[in-house]
Amino acid sequence: MKKDPDLESALSRNRRWIVNNQIKNIITRCPNQVATVKFLQRKFKTLDLQGKALNWLKKYPCCFEVYLKDDEYYCELTKRMMFLVDEEERVREMQEPVFAERLAKLLMMSSSQRLNVMKINELKRYYGFPDDYLIRIIPKYPEMFRLVNYSGRRSSMEIELVSWNPDLAVSAIEMVARKQESEPCFSCSLPSTWIKSWERFHEFNSTAYVSPYSDPRGLVEGSKEMEKRTVSLVHELLSLTMWKKLSIVKLGHFGREFCLPEKLNVLLFKHPGIFYVSNKYQIYTVLLREGYAGSELIEKDPLVVVKEKFGELMQEGLHEYNQRHHSMNLERRKKKGMILERLEKRKDPSTDMSEEDDQGVDAGGIFDPEERKRFYKVLFDDGAP
Repeated sequence: MKKDPDLESALSRNRRWIVNNQIKNIITRCPNQVATVKFLQRKFKTLDLQGKALNWLKKYPCCFEVYLKDDEYYCELTKRMMFLVDEEERVREMQEPVFAERLAKLLMMSSSQRLNVMKINELKRYYGFPDDYLIRIIPKYPEMFRLVNYSGRRSSMEIELVSWNPDLAVSAIEMVARKQESEPCFSCSLPSTWIKSWERFHEFNSTAYVSPYSDPRGLVEGSKEMEKRTVSLVHELLSLTMWKKLSIVKLGHFGREFCLPEKLNVLLFKHPGIFYVSNKYQIYTVLLREGYAGSELIEKDPLVVVKEKFGELMQEGLHEYNQRHHSMNLERRKKKGMILERLEKRKDPSTDMSEEDDQGVDAGGIFDPEERKRFYKVLFDDGAP
């Protein structure tokens, strides 16, 4: 797929934010919300980071406060960072009904109307679910969910839908169609110069829309209807996420539950007007094109707004760090230049001679060739006058 600079920029901007958000979560779980830098260094491998944790933390002084105590480095969140943590928690509490609806929609799209807890955990951050959603959300909505374990194994625990809600079985595309009083169909976000891609899109869009909440068991594998339903399902899964993106690998783990094809990436590549696939950081990610205007999200979840404040604070700290190091490097170069200048003056005797010449001093004496001949003649010739 041809690279889209704006969407690639959106992915790279989120990369540092994701890492620092995970560091923030690690620190807040520690006793008194203080972690040793050694402990964070051990966690760096799970964050897919290399190098020293101390150097990374010092790059973000507005987010992390690092101090030395008893010959050991410690790290805690700054006051400004703690303020954002509290704000994020307040937004999460307000968004709980929204999270419950998102979870219900995921269960309604699955073939058995239940999903494995461990698999949901892989996607929970994309949908904004809190880490403790099992004890915070599930017990509050007994009319919607229940925890089941039909095999008895710990890894087999699932969340099951208790009752079907027809009001929730409406996709993002169907909502737009209702507002516009038109038939549900996909939108294409490609330049007009992509003629062949536009032709394929129009051909695909000309067939009837298949809801992702419909039962897929009556559809034939490999048929146009099944492809339409799969594209609708991936579109809906992306629409429900906060950042309108998902890891293709993690999405592939739900192949059986969502009736996804084995080669999901091949299907996504067939629809470049709807989806954008990137391999940035060697991670295949699919983004919903219509969710972005350039590199910015069009509709921002309240939790995204808080997280963007965190990103701004992070950038402020990084800018401060870069400015400080730039000044230090200039000072080092200046000092290094002055030392080299002094050394060059010491090594070059012509500097002193030229000063004497400028003052009109006659060097004469032994530096005069004729005088030097006379000197050696007197020294070595006994018969000299």
